[in-house]
Amino acid sequence: MNILGLNAYHGDVSAVLVCDGRLVAAVEEERFVRIKHVAGFPAEAIHACLRIGGLPASAIDCWAVSRDPRAHLWRKAAFLLRQRPHGLAGDRARNLVRVRNLPGRLAGVVGLEPADIRPRLRFVEHHPAHLGSAFFVSPFEEAAVCAIDGFGDFVSTSWGVGRGPSIDGIERVFFPHSLGMLYLAVTQYLGFPHYGDEFKVMGLAPYGAPDFADRLRSVVSLRPGGRFTLDLRFFRHASEGVAMTWESGAPTIGPVFTPALEALLGPARHPDDPLEPRHEAIAASLQRVFEEAVFHVLRHVRQATGQRRLCLAGGCAMNSVANGKVREQTGFDELFLQPAAGDNGTALGAAFDAWHAGGGARGFVMEHGYWGLSFPDDEIEQAIREEAGRLQEMGCTVRRESDPGALCRETASALAAGRIVGWFQGRMEWGARALGNRSILADPRRADMRDILNAKIKFREKFRPFAPSILVEAVDEYFEGAVPDPFMMQVYPIRPAQRSRVPAVTHVDGSGRLQTVSRTSNPLYWQLISAFAAQTGVPMLLNTSFNENEPIVHRPAEALDCFLRTGLDVLVLGSMVLEKAGIGAAAAPGPPA
Repeated sequence: MNILGLNAYHGDVSAVLVCDGRLVAAVEEERFVRIKHVAGFPAEAIHACLRIGGLPASAIDCWAVSRDPRAHLWRKAAFLLRQRPHGLAGDRARNLVRVRNLPGRLAGVVGLEPADIRPRLRFVEHHPAHLGSAFFVSPFEEAAVCAIDGFGDFVSTSWGVGRGPSIDGIERVFFPHSLGMLYLAVTQYLGFPHYGDEFKVMGLAPYGAPDFADRLRSVVSLRPGGRFTLDLRFFRHASEGVAMTWESGAPTIGPVFTPALEALLGPARHPDDPLEPRHEAIAASLQRVFEEAVFHVLRHVRQATGQRRLCLAGGCAMNSVANGKVREQTGFDELFLQPAAGDNGTALGAAFDAWHAGGGARGFVMEHGYWGLSFPDDEIEQAIREEAGRLQEMGCTVRRESDPGALCRETASALAAGRIVGWFQGRMEWGARALGNRSILADPRRADMRDILNAKIKFREKFRPFAPSILVEAVDEYFEGAVPDPFMMQVYPIRPAQRSRVPAVTHVDGSGRLQTVSRTSNPLYWQLISAFAAQTGVPMLLNTSFNENEPIVHRPAEALDCFLRTGLDVLVLGSMVLEKAGIGAAAAPGPPA
């Protein structure tokens, strides 16, 4: 049975192909159209899934969509009649029309007739799709499952128990109460207005003290049974509605917070204003209060289900700082997250929900995150030929190194000499994190490497941290209380004795967002880090996404363009090695102490 899962007409639209219960492809539309978090319809992602699977559209037995227009209709109607929020009904109605017209849109994209699509279309409620995206690809036969996000199909939080091919006993927290909306409101208040900017606030939080935590606790009340409520005086979404754009293009969300939040915390920051200690303290306070609320939910889930294992999903599950504390704070022994825990991952959950609803058995475990397209040597060589003029102008050398061992040793030497490397290999990553196939790599021992990367390549805020990719065998040597995490979804303390050895990946609070690399999950990346360890004694690299204020590079041409317009020194594009003239160890920071 061939199932194509879709997240459509939302942010982070995506497509997933599952064949006979096994994941074949998982891709995000933003990689193709080059718009971060793109909303609308995932046409290019659908084509990519079919290409990877080698299937015509006519071979798809089920089109599973992570939306259900019929879900909780009576609750939606009652809320609209009671609250009459300005503009909300119209926005939702327009989006609903698009969802109902999916058969026609799908048919036009894949060259079929609507009549071919309609009987094969399955709508899966948003939160069950989130829950399924975590549990159905986990290694657990039985586990608690929880999803926490902004909203989807009128729900913000849900939990239940996964057993084999089903998830039972689902409990829900409904609109308008949402921990995702809490984080969004304060993110906007702090002057970060774009869709998905919450991760910036998470990175800013360690710079401040939670001096405003008591004030923010008045915004969200923790209730019995793992529930919570927002004080809606501080939010617009229930009374006024919030303008949201889910057309083809960057998703937008209008202001969520009201003047009451400014009365509570002081004047809101304009995006162009400098960051002050007050803003850092508010970020720290938000992270503290958010964690308290999340752990309140999860402690109840642990008690109510009796499970020792947890699968976690939803946009709030992208808060890697909170994730790293889940086992310590909630009583769960094991935690599983897949790398697209946000709305992109609902396509995955919808596809597996459809598989199990049709009687399919469990059998697949997601052990790595490399589910996108790869590019053969001839496409890489063609991209290099097309950039021959720019390469010549910059005095770049181009050579091939066909031996993987030699390629890794030479790249490790360049990294140890202070060069910054673009590393483009194999299949594209699924999810928000670069996991060693579309990565910018650097030496974690160099104290000023973070500032160099932010200023000359990433062109982003100086407080943003970079992640360590570490050999799975060395986790305990460098991290406290950590468990292997190939998806870079959890933050842990770096051991105090090791922090001075790897300052470029040690955040201001002594933590690091961990990615473990094993020989089985990514053999080439593991070999590269091993070569660096052999030369330096440090089994770790600084890893950040291969991009510059854009989606992660997808095609060889995008990698080349990023290499040529930024301060990258070396580009390893498959077996091809490109190096800029006049760049060497002397141009890099001095060797670490």
